[in-house]
Amino acid sequence: MPPSSPALSPSQAAARLGVSPKALRLYEQRGLVTPARTAAGWRAYGPDAMARAADIVALRALGLSLTQVARVLDGDARDLAPVLARHQAVLARQAGDLAATIARIGALRADLARGRAPAPADLADMLRPPAGLQVTVDLPWPWGGERFMFRDIPALTYITGPLGSGKTRLARCLAEALPDAGFLGLDRVIDAGTATAEALDWLADEGATLSDALRVLMAAIDAASPAVLVIDMVEQGLDPASQQALIAYLRRRGPEGRPLIMLTRSSAILDLAAMGPDEAIILCPANHSPPMRVEPYSGTPGYEAVATCLATPAVRARTAGVIAWRPDHQAL
Repeated sequence: MPPSSPALSPSQAAARLGVSPKALRLYEQRGLVTPARTAAGWRAYGPDAMARAADIVALRALGLSLTQVARVLDGDARDLAPVLARHQAVLARQAGDLAATIARIGALRADLARGRAPAPADLADMLRPPAGLQVTVDLPWPWGGERFMFRDIPALTYITGPLGSGKTRLARCLAEALPDAGFLGLDRVIDAGTATAEALDWLADEGATLSDALRVLMAAIDAASPAVLVIDMVEQGLDPASQQALIAYLRRRGPEGRPLIMLTRSSAILDLAAMGPDEAIILCPANHSPPMRVEPYSGTPGYEAVATCLATPAVRARTAGVIAWRPDHQAL
């Protein structure tokens, strides 16, 4: 951004940086960046503030907490060694996959040079991405046995929908159908002492309140098994800062992280503007239509319905414990 460039509004700056305006506000609250103010008092991001914000975004992409980002920006590099090692390991795995693909192409070219044309199936296998985790279930009541297929399950999946839409029923079905999957219900009974100190320290740096609810949840998330974890109302018992810290922690795992499927109605957990490529949304509609995968872009099918299901942590706290009642379906 050249010195003569005009200052940007928060929304313009966020779009340029590839983050949400909410993230920029958080950086400002933590004292990491200080935008200028217009004569009317509006925030304005000039070249210096944009350069600073870009550094913050890059460090966050490496997996640093906000406290760690502050230390690095102040010249303290002690937090960089472990995150760079983790990033190197991810790139090494990706390089291994790429090398295997290159080797397959070389073998096909060698066959072609010897006059043996590759079969179309071999070419298709070369271009096809590795098969991702997937599941097919026959849905229970209220869907009446309709089939639901969920392909290419990413590292983070959110299940949302209005009260009484069947979210928990769907979550339990997925936990039962997926290989080596577990379900963490609202009665969190896992030993809180098993939560890793590293994870809790990172969350505390991020501003989380280290409550029993967070410790128990992190014990389940950081456990070595099951292979897939399905969590009922992930925001239960967590204050707004803890919810924001939690989702930042989960996103830093990247595509290599163990798949988590989380029920939520919190806009702090499911921030539509901040979703990345390793995340997915499943909506359970109010009219008991089959669950559907929703893309996080305004105008796509189901987007507005998802948006109306979400509320801020303050509103969610006021409605905690509210349940939907409907008559026994067998008596209808």
